Amino acid sequence: MPWLPEQFSPKYVAELSKHRPSPLAAVPFFDGVTSGEVDALVGSFAGEPELHHPVRGRVKGRDAFRRFIETMSEELRAGACTVEDVDLVVTPHRTVEEVVLRYDARQGRVELPVAIVTERSDAGLHELRMYFSTWPITGSHANRPPLLQPDEAATESGVVGDYQRALAAGDVEATVAAFEPDATVREPAGGQYVHRGEQELRALFTSFFSNGGGIPLEHCTVTDDGRACALEYNVVRWGVTDLPPEAGVAVYVRGESGLLSAARIYDDSNPPLSA
Repeated sequence: MPWLPEQFSPKYVAELSKHRPSPLAAVPFFDGVTSGEVDALVGSFAGEPELHHPVRGRVKGRDAFRRFIETMSEELRAGACTVEDVDLVVTPHRTVEEVVLRYDARQGRVELPVAIVTERSDAGLHELRMYFSTWPITGSHANRPPLLQPDEAATESGVVGDYQRALAAGDVEATVAAFEPDATVREPAGGQYVHRGEQELRALFTSFFSNGGGIPLEHCTVTDDGRACALEYNVVRWGVTDLPPEAGVAVYVRGESGLLSAARIYDDSNPPLSA
């Protein structure tokens, strides 16, 4: 939820509050984009706005950011876009917001899972990093170079760390064991690519590891509020195949049992054919 509510008109914040009864810490990203209050969006940044987009790349500076938001707002309105809130991970200086966009395009109604990572301080926003797969839009993958460098301090505790070690090792049973019996894993394309329960997860990870090994990730940032953990990473290898480094983020939700109840992935990696 990146935008600072005090920058928006009281009328808009009041209208938004009708649909979101919980106290507003900020205005959600796409609600802000479709509001038409571009000055408020620009004013939410502590300095020059900066946004990293999977297709448009880096958008930096007030004029460039203003043009980008105006264009995005027009496209979303033209496509009769609806926004489904999925989850929100909040720590003192970083927020990870997850939504699903549904809008009309030339190929029909598109369902697009999106994650937005926001770096912020008491002074305002500093940087937004948006993640989604182009597969639902184009039917193909687009390689996205890394946004961040690996950080040895970016480590995950408990079951999230167990899962990452099993994923890197290509251990199907250990990977499945990190999840609750009725847990879900959603691939970046969303829609039909949601897998639920032990049998479907075993089949999924067996397929993932069929290229001669696991999927080790370069860990870049960890955003953990105790309930859910978001990991920004670079994909560099899939089994025995080296891949061009590519940026992504995944959100892991802990269930009451302490195991994972859900994992949602946001990258555009193209699996090797054998996987």
